[in-house]
Amino acid sequence: MRIWKQLLASVIVLLVILGLWVFLVPSAGDSLIRMGVPGKAVALLRGAPSSPEAASDQTARGEPAEGAAPAAVRQRSGAGNGNGPRSTLVAVEPVVLGIVNDRLSAIGSGEAIQSVVVMPQATGTITEILVSSGQKVVRGQVLARLDNEEQLIEQEKAQVSLKSAVEKSASYKNLQSVARLDVLDAQIAEQSARLAVSTAEFNLKRRNILAPIDGIAGIVAINIGDNVTTQTSIVTLDDRSSILVDFWAPERFATAIQPGQPVEATSVARPGQVFKGLVQNIDNRIDAASRTMRIRAKVDNAQDQLRAGMSFGVAVRFAGETFPSVDPLAVQWDAEGSFVWQIKDAKSVKTRVRIVQRNPDSVLVDGALKEGDQVAIEGLQRVREGGAVRIAGASGPEVASQ
Repeated sequence: MRIWKQLLASVIVLLVILGLWVFLVPSAGDSLIRMGVPGKAVALLRGAPSSPEAASDQTARGEPAEGAAPAAVRQRSGAGNGNGPRSTLVAVEPVVLGIVNDRLSAIGSGEAIQSVVVMPQATGTITEILVSSGQKVVRGQVLARLDNEEQLIEQEKAQVSLKSAVEKSASYKNLQSVARLDVLDAQIAEQSARLAVSTAEFNLKRRNILAPIDGIAGIVAINIGDNVTTQTSIVTLDDRSSILVDFWAPERFATAIQPGQPVEATSVARPGQVFKGLVQNIDNRIDAASRTMRIRAKVDNAQDQLRAGMSFGVAVRFAGETFPSVDPLAVQWDAEGSFVWQIKDAKSVKTRVRIVQRNPDSVLVDGALKEGDQVAIEGLQRVREGGAVRIAGASGPEVASQ
């Protein structure tokens, strides 16, 4: 087949394909017109109306007349559109104020305000136990006794010696024939006898094991008949009228926390109850390994609800610093760092911010924001610097027209 016949066949096939495309796809004619194809040619492919009535029916159906530009082209050129550039629909949320570092939370361990392990002051055998576990005792109360027969004998011997010395000293004073030196020796013997009596009474007293403080007795670790020494633990006494809670605070609170500051403590043994206390002592240095500082708080335990050794959740409140708070969705990132889209006069403004603190439902930032400013939280993909925006849910003539 000659070349001109091949070209003619190709043109016919192409026209058939274009006719089918225009006939089956309503927007195909508009696409051909935008590509520069004359409107009359498109009308021939589509099938021109045979009468003015058909043309009017075509117009009523919304189809363009012959040679008319499509609606999309007219809209793009701005004809018949008074709104100007299209605006981006966004959802906004006002900026509120939040406080950072306003609360210190830590885990602490409690101990009695005074705790003593009672040990005997002498060696011997336990003959009597006068205290039981959980009993409240007072200072000087006898908790247990050691065997004291030997000490009783020594006390009686000392008293006999004292009686003899006193009589001898008195008789020498009444006799004129006794030398002055003998009288002095008798007086010294009397004083020595008195000291011996005091020593015997002291040794006898030490056979009683006494409570050194007021407190609550723990488990008694001895039985009657046990031989004990000065290193044997008899019982532990805890004065738990107040509980000391030791906890560790991060380094950034080193200058914020002060003695006398209120403290709230909670215990797993008393769920739902909050115990009040005060900061009593602050360590003089920061631990180099953990970068924390040891704090000791004193919690009142007048109702005896707490025990030494309990774990406590400790909370200390501070004045803190105030920063703008925004929704986490509002914070965006680019090569220069974090920012938010601030909405001013229906336009978007990129405002640089610095993240201060992340919370579950908000982010505290440092930037040119104040309370009540509007920041975009949704529809951010199409927002551009200085671009027109519409606020979702807003009303008014301008929004209605858009």
